[in-house]
Amino acid sequence: MDRLWAPWRIEYILGPKPDECIFCLPQTTAEDRERYILFRGRFNFVILNAFPYSNGHLMVTPFRHVSCLTELKPEEHRETMDLLQESTRIVKEAFQPDGVNIGLNIGEAAGAGIEAHLHFHLVPRWNGDHSFMAVFSETMVLPEHLHSVYDRLKPFYTDPT
Repeated sequence: MDRLWAPWRIEYILGPKPDECIFCLPQTTAEDRERYILFRGRFNFVILNAFPYSNGHLMVTPFRHVSCLTELKPEEHRETMDLLQESTRIVKEAFQPDGVNIGLNIGEAAGAGIEAHLHFHLVPRWNGDHSFMAVFSETMVLPEHLHSVYDRLKPFYTDPT
């Protein structure tokens, strides 16, 4: 029997959960690479998911701590949609996926892992990417390290939307 090891995943499963909201960012950009922040707009930012479902899995998140789509102000909403559109273009160019899932989970019952701070997921997908691995062994195969993914995507996020 073959085994795939994903020891980094145990950090998320068993590791301590922060008391503060991971999506409430400091004003300084000094830690952006360590936090995997790809872009800061006026009202939202783009960040890599630290525990991704596939390479290039990122999130678009408002700076303001809100938990529901209905709480966004019109300008926040517009920039969110603009960043989702631009991020889709970037991910398609950088990774050449066969498809892209974009999702938003509002509330714990809907699957929100961090329900207190709204965040959209953008997940590149490839035909057969997770196939039987996710279904039978609850295992994801990620062939590229997060720092490499960050370095690959960061140059695309240079101009504000």
